[in-house]
Amino acid sequence: MDCYTANWNPLGESAFYRKYELYSMDWDLKEELRDYLVAAAPYGGPIALLRNPWQKEKAASIRPVLEIYSASGMPLASLLWKSGPVVSLGWSAEEELLCVQEDGVVLVYGLHGDFRRHFSMGNEVLQNRVLDARIFHTEFGSGVAILTGAHRFTLSANVGDLKLRRMPEVPGLQSAPSCWTILCQDRVAQILLAVGPDLYLLDHAACSAVTPPGLAPGVSSFLQMAVSFTYRHLALFTDTGCIWMGTASLKEKLCEFNCNIRAPPKQMVWCSRPRSKERAVVVAWERRLMVVGDAPESIQYKQLTIQVLLDRLVLRRLYPLAIQICEYLRLPEVQGVSRILAHWACYKVQQKDVSDEDVARAINQKLGDTPGVSYSDIAARAYGCGRTELAIKLLEYEPRSGEQVPLLLKMKRSKLALSKAIESGDTDLVFTVLLHLKNELNRGDFFMTLRNQPMALSLYRQFCKHQELETLKDLYNQDDNHQELGSFHIRASYAEERIEGRVAALQTAADAFYKAKNEFAAKATEDQMRLLRLQRRLEEELGRQFLDLSLHDTVTTLILDGHNKRAEQLARDFRIPDKRLWWLKLTALADLEDWEELEKFSKSKKSPIGYLPFVEICMKQHNKYEAKKYASRVGPEQKVKALLLVGDVAQAADVAIERRNEAELSLVLSHCTGATDGATADKIQRARAQAQKK
Repeated sequence: MDCYTANWNPLGESAFYRKYELYSMDWDLKEELRDYLVAAAPYGGPIALLRNPWQKEKAASIRPVLEIYSASGMPLASLLWKSGPVVSLGWSAEEELLCVQEDGVVLVYGLHGDFRRHFSMGNEVLQNRVLDARIFHTEFGSGVAILTGAHRFTLSANVGDLKLRRMPEVPGLQSAPSCWTILCQDRVAQILLAVGPDLYLLDHAACSAVTPPGLAPGVSSFLQMAVSFTYRHLALFTDTGCIWMGTASLKEKLCEFNCNIRAPPKQMVWCSRPRSKERAVVVAWERRLMVVGDAPESIQYKQLTIQVLLDRLVLRRLYPLAIQICEYLRLPEVQGVSRILAHWACYKVQQKDVSDEDVARAINQKLGDTPGVSYSDIAARAYGCGRTELAIKLLEYEPRSGEQVPLLLKMKRSKLALSKAIESGDTDLVFTVLLHLKNELNRGDFFMTLRNQPMALSLYRQFCKHQELETLKDLYNQDDNHQELGSFHIRASYAEERIEGRVAALQTAADAFYKAKNEFAAKATEDQMRLLRLQRRLEEELGRQFLDLSLHDTVTTLILDGHNKRAEQLARDFRIPDKRLWWLKLTALADLEDWEELEKFSKSKKSPIGYLPFVEICMKQHNKYEAKKYASRVGPEQKVKALLLVGDVAQAADVAIERRNEAELSLVLSHCTGATDGATADKIQRARAQAQKK
């Protein structure tokens, strides 16, 4: 009997405990952990070690090394520390290592020792140096709290969105507090600190004295404090050896225990069992460890969690029992029954003595439309077992095309995959299948497949327009689509550098348009060819660039260069309407400020666009003198506007009064400003009054 109980030790009067090594750490540390700054990430994450020579009276001449290990001691990174003295290390929720230096600068490193960034905790921290620091986690992110040499606290609740808060001053605080920690109450980060027998709570607005309810009397100092991971519970260790446990709000006491040890502990932390209401505090001294809390009491499934229990039943193929437990506990279908049925179906497809039809039918009858069950996952298992036809049958029950298609492609059923992708209406999914088919089939078979799927053909044409122009031409030729072939050759002509190649492409386009019976497009293409040839001849004769100009720009350029007869001939050759030609010539001559030629042009014949445009163009060029020449030639309907443009308000008023046009009278009146136009305004008002009497 002794051999079974030899490694058990008594714990109190009615309980025993034993300890044994789960595994040994793989690291090979040269010094004891007490000589390092240590930071262990939550949830079994990495461990950072930095040998701390700055705690000694005389700092070592050798630079310390920052080492990062996995939770089992496997080395992940090692780098020589070249920055300033470090006060504290800690891991963020994103597993970034925060190194708080004495000057208030925080350096941030990645899991593998790669430097990410740095930030400062402010000028006040820089001036007063850092005495102590804490890295903490809240629902907003990871924060840093600093205690400075001036015994003031600075805090940032989220280093990802750095906003520094200088906390209120603690009355009478002349030295560092005996202990302090971070609390998070009502979505606000606070600092709890101990000064002798007193506790103070700091928030962004005030410093408040607080008292733990039910604390035994005689306490003259708090030596250690610890807050639970969820910030719900708090533990305090006093100089009387008392361990007080309660809520972090300091409104309720959970329990109190006197350990009869007055020496301050090295460390004190909360621990609890997953999915259990048990709470305990572990207190550690140099050579002693104490666990304070309720006695542990749980059955096996609570320790394993219900999901682990169900998985064990599934591994033993006890599917009915697992389903009964799910139904009894009323677990959500996705977490319970659906998951069990999916495991059963994956087992069912491995029964090779049953036909594909029978297996598929049995699975569908059992699963139906059960939420959370993926038929594509079951089909993938069937395909992995070498049952391709069964996998295809199972995919017929999968309602999500996005889940059907990848497996069909993997099984080399590409045409079926294309049909499913088209049924889904998901263009990205169709493109995925098309590119797969293109690589799998020869060119002829690929084109024939497309012809049978109009939607896929249309999408592939769009792809070819941007990626594969020659393939696009082949598609149009195969379908005898002459209209699109013509448009294709039009676009291709612009890629030709030599004029001969461009004209040849345009000629091919014109022929295609004629075959498509689109005479307008064919004639327009022939006109473009004619313009290109003319532009090349103009370049040879006049020695300047004309190619790639539009017809209008070509005419304008000729006018600007003084080749008016050539411009007029070009207009006749291409049947440019008279009104458009006058506009082009008017604009060009005004740009040249060739007012003499413009006047000659205006008198060459009656203007088809009238003379108001002449007034407008001249005023645009800030030439009122020339504008007045044409204002007198403007017709009655536009004369008021022309006179106002040249600033002749009085004459504009006379014309408006003579025409008895109320709109024109109002327009002139709106231009009457100051004393100079006062007489004109009065004149208009009198004319209106007389008109009303009549």
